[in-house]
Amino acid sequence: MRLSGVIILLSCLTVAAHADGVLPTIITPEDTARLAQFDSVKAATVAEARAKGAPADVKVLDAALAGTPLKTEDGFDATGKWTCRTIKLGGGLPLVVYQPFKCVISDDGAGWFLKKVSGSQRTQGRFYTDSATRMIYLGAGHIWDERPRKYGEKAEENQVAVVERLGKDRLVLQFPKPVLESDFDLLVLER
Repeated sequence: MRLSGVIILLSCLTVAAHADGVLPTIITPEDTARLAQFDSVKAATVAEARAKGAPADVKVLDAALAGTPLKTEDGFDATGKWTCRTIKLGGGLPLVVYQPFKCVISDDGAGWFLKKVSGSQRTQGRFYTDSATRMIYLGAGHIWDERPRKYGEKAEENQVAVVERLGKDRLVLQFPKPVLESDFDLLVLER
């Protein structure tokens, strides 16, 4: 009886869990500082992109950011295959929109785990619940022919993002002050 109760409890936790709850102990001070700048960096780079970006690219950006954040719980399951598109803002060019690639989200029992599986620049990492409508992504970037890294393994490859579900099947990862190329990145996942 006790063992079955533990199994039921663990299976309930696995279904509802998005993370293992250790975000405060593993996030680096540099990434904590990036998150602290999130609102101001997003506002400045989105404004510049809308003012100076190509009209077709601005349309893609606006569609990516449209919507009110939805809950990431209550029956939503992120696992599966996604189309994902990178959008870079600031850092020399006001707005660059890339063609869609492929991403996969799995659940290994500790929560959702993202892998970008096509394109030359890739990422992999874990989602951590921040609130009912917001998650934090901690991942590591790598080039397609390199060995994928884990968050914290190589500081210059660390990635941190605020994640919002801005549509029924649309997750938007928003990277403030990424290490390379731009001032603010989006990774828009849709299915």
